[in-house]
Amino acid sequence: MIYTGCHLSSAKGFEAMGKNALKLGADTFAFFTRNPRGGNAKAIDPADAARFRELAAKHHFGKIVAHAPYTLNPCGAKEEVRDFAFRAFQEDLVRMEYIPGNYYNFHPGSHVGQGAEKGIELIADLLNQSLKTEQTTTVLLETMAGKGTEVGRSFEELRAILDRVELKEKMGVCLDTCHVWDGGYDIVNHFNEALEEFDAVIGLNYLKAIHSNDSLNPLGAHKDRHARLGEGHIGLEAFRRIASHPKLQGLPFIMETPNDDEGWTKEIAMMRKFAEERN
Repeated sequence: MIYTGCHLSSAKGFEAMGKNALKLGADTFAFFTRNPRGGNAKAIDPADAARFRELAAKHHFGKIVAHAPYTLNPCGAKEEVRDFAFRAFQEDLVRMEYIPGNYYNFHPGSHVGQGAEKGIELIADLLNQSLKTEQTTTVLLETMAGKGTEVGRSFEELRAILDRVELKEKMGVCLDTCHVWDGGYDIVNHFNEALEEFDAVIGLNYLKAIHSNDSLNPLGAHKDRHARLGEGHIGLEAFRRIASHPKLQGLPFIMETPNDDEGWTKEIAMMRKFAEERN
């Protein structure tokens, strides 16, 4: 089995997101820890978090995948950009302990002309200053499409970050299907080979979550434009193979598709059905 869900609004709190997920037929979900474009985070209501924990346990939710704001860039060239990344990242890890044992996903960032090696160094520095032995949250690096100066455009770049992190046991990777396709990994015709390459370079033990997104772009476009499942260049048959792959069972699959509640309900049910078809 896999756990399926989509991005939900955190405006009304954890319990409301959990109930909304159930209405969509989901047993996991993703949410932004604050406005995706940055800013201060809304205060957490401990009672609301407690009610969500009870709801999630009752309905056997999988891991929840929180998402850092897009503006969080630990390898930016400007000091104020890096300062915001450190502050937001560390605040978010504290806040995640209200729903312990879940995932905090972030885009590694863009080196903006400093070079990938410098970017990798700065990202690892953020992680080494922020990760704590006592935290229950696993931090996920997201695979990126390679747009502009993004770091994380290849499995090797993610591995280079992990190699520099001291508390590796607190780390994982979220594989975004649109991003890896746009990054040049042919998950349509050679998904098994792509997964084998991931295992050889990073290790499947680090693969903790999947962002299930079709792509409006052809293979290797190095862009990032998500499409509804089956309405892009990846196609439904590829998602059938991905959802039913025996090495991906038990992972949360998050739909980040441009959709509404009706569309997400259909995608969530479809991906779950695909997973149940596995041999």
